[in-house]
Amino acid sequence: MAQAQDTPKTSAELPPDQDEIVVTAQKRDESIQSVPISMLAIGTRKLDQLNISNFNEYTQLLPSVAFQTSQPGLTTVYMRGVASGGDGNHSGSLPSVGSYLDEQPVTTIGGTLDIHIYDIARIESLAGPQGTLYGASSQAGTIRIITNKPDTSGFEGRVDVEANTVAHGGQGGKIEGMINAPLSGSAALRVVGFYQRDAGYIDNVPGTRSFLPTPGGITVKNDAFVEDDYNDTETWGGRAALKVDLDDVWTVTPTVLYQEMRGHGTYAFDPRVGDLKVQHFYPENRRDRFIQGALTIEGKIGNWDLTYAGAYLDRKAYSATDYTDYSEAYDNLYASVGGLAGYFYYQDNAGNTIDPRQWVIGTDHFKKTSQELRVASPSSDRFRIVAGMFYQRQSNLIHQDYKIPGLGTAVSVNGSPGTLWLTQQHRVDKDYAMFGEASFDISPKLTFTAGARVYIYDNSLIGFFGFGRNPGVDPADGRPYSASPFNAAGSSRTGVASCFMADGRTLRDAYIDGSPTNTLLPAAVAGGPCTNLATYASGKLIPKKTIDQGVTYRFNLTWKPTDGLLFYAVASSGFRPGGINRRGDVAPYSTDTLYNYELGWKTTLADGKLRFNGALYQQNWKSFQFSFLGPNSFTIIQNGPDARIRGAEMDANLTLGGLNLTVAGSYTDAKTREDLCATQICIGDGSDVLAPSGTRLPITPRFKISSTARYSVPLGAGRGYVQGLVAHQSSASSDIRVAKAAALGRIESYTTGNLAFGFELARYNFELFAQNIWDERGQISRFQQCGACDQRPYIVPITPRTIGIRAGARF
Repeated sequence: MAQAQDTPKTSAELPPDQDEIVVTAQKRDESIQSVPISMLAIGTRKLDQLNISNFNEYTQLLPSVAFQTSQPGLTTVYMRGVASGGDGNHSGSLPSVGSYLDEQPVTTIGGTLDIHIYDIARIESLAGPQGTLYGASSQAGTIRIITNKPDTSGFEGRVDVEANTVAHGGQGGKIEGMINAPLSGSAALRVVGFYQRDAGYIDNVPGTRSFLPTPGGITVKNDAFVEDDYNDTETWGGRAALKVDLDDVWTVTPTVLYQEMRGHGTYAFDPRVGDLKVQHFYPENRRDRFIQGALTIEGKIGNWDLTYAGAYLDRKAYSATDYTDYSEAYDNLYASVGGLAGYFYYQDNAGNTIDPRQWVIGTDHFKKTSQELRVASPSSDRFRIVAGMFYQRQSNLIHQDYKIPGLGTAVSVNGSPGTLWLTQQHRVDKDYAMFGEASFDISPKLTFTAGARVYIYDNSLIGFFGFGRNPGVDPADGRPYSASPFNAAGSSRTGVASCFMADGRTLRDAYIDGSPTNTLLPAAVAGGPCTNLATYASGKLIPKKTIDQGVTYRFNLTWKPTDGLLFYAVASSGFRPGGINRRGDVAPYSTDTLYNYELGWKTTLADGKLRFNGALYQQNWKSFQFSFLGPNSFTIIQNGPDARIRGAEMDANLTLGGLNLTVAGSYTDAKTREDLCATQICIGDGSDVLAPSGTRLPITPRFKISSTARYSVPLGAGRGYVQGLVAHQSSASSDIRVAKAAALGRIESYTTGNLAFGFELARYNFELFAQNIWDERGQISRFQQCGACDQRPYIVPITPRTIGIRAGARF
């Protein structure tokens, strides 16, 4: 379907002060007030007015959205309280919230794409299961970014610049530009480019760490890495779209998006060290680059609309992370045997005890192919349908190298000197679906809609994880290495010891049988020493798989008693596929399902000056997927108990002359309905209960509300304005596990505000702004590096007070 476009403006006209929002949430062009689902849409002008350029900024306006993050590009999104915490790992659960760029899904494993927001038509937030039209990763909702499309009606362009300074930090800024160029009466090209630098505000301050034994241990300093404001970020890229009208009914739109982000340092601070301060001991950085090519073909067969949307996404991420906290924690854990030096054999090739600090190098190469073909009958028909087919394949080549500089070959992963632990795996997630929705107007005022999606998923994982097989003795009984498969960490269940041999046994099994051998099958994933995560079949290793199928549904009854009033009732479901744990000795996890029951209203009053929408809902989350850091801080996913979520959400907009007011808020009450235990089946005496029945689900605040106000007045040939934003959210638990949540501390409540003054002419605009004006240290999330210990919780804050100037020109 063709997307709604803003009417082109000539150079003599001021841009409109407000958007008239037309959305495509139901795969048709409709007024937002006619769509019988709970949704918010932020249009072009609102995005520009509020100076929104990234994910963190626009989700502040979406009351049903919460998220966890440790740094840009590593963000996990939640909606309506459907959160168990701990998600976002590259080998973890698939997301529960879908992300779309135009018609193409860009939902990724291990972090939502933080697409730069510029020249965007609107952002749509669809709350509740969207499992019929949007599929597997839209269990709890969908966020859609809709770009402005090429326009053949005339040439236009714009350029915007900004300079800013961050309290307690450095200086940043951005430059953005767009050109829309008609190539003929039936073709146009639209090109967008941008560069943004976000100033740092976290200081890496001097510090020391000491390791056992005492005396005679090792003390290290971080003098070489001390730096102020060291978490700066640079983002640049662009996108281009070519629209070609083949005839009066068929249009082809190929697009390409490229974006690269380079960040340095850490984006969290250690409150034990000080406000906005850490003590880290190795250089830290992240590079996240993605490119997407997409093709949309739209046309008609008879009077039916036909749409094809296909895309290929390639994302490469590299990161280097200081892991000294982990070493410090485990050094204390093994204090009774001399710390890491006494238990883990941390020695160089000469047999000398070495500095045990770890440094993690990680790379992910994510690829995604998606294709959708759908048809839609005329929207004016009394009986109308939308139906289609969908396929996607996602893959991720995972590399994580836990390095200890100087670590001897005898205690390194085989073939990788200096590597204590290696993850080298290949993950593939495939999804096939057929979907459809049919609506029937029972009367001019009453409409019934029914929809379903039949799906099949096929998810697999293969590769290596763990330590090498190089210790001098077997820690269990002291037998020499020549007779032992055990590894440097005193464990026989991970690493080379659990790799497959040619006869199908693992090396550990062969040792237990009394017939050790070194005949290992070669690595299934290049870069690993062998394979310990796979299924052995007929002399070959094949990926471990989980395959399932099912149906999701949506039923909707809509009543429009009069113009400007709409009421609806919804029953719907969504799902999230199961998968394979990257730790091969842990069982796969199964599909979890969300059932939603909702009553909502949409009202337009006072001749369109007042809009008030809202919804009340209850959701039942069955056998929710629960991710946590287990032994060796290794992510494990298992199915938990059921949870129940009750909530309300609303948004309102009032326009009185030059004054525009908006408010949006939500209340979320999300709780477990049964005990959450350390294993999927509770043992019964309560000793393994991690969260008793009635525990609130983490991350999502009980209350979230935001409000904006903008007042515009004519000034000569232009328009002056003042605008403000206030956002508040209540506190939330940082983890579903009661003990871990207590160790991490709660995500504290906060209120923040923005203020701006500006002036607009037909071609130019100027603005002075302040964001987070009272320098609130709002908390986005909390985390620890060590999953098996309670030490050094980190806080990810919102950006401190930022003051700046913006200017733009249109031509």
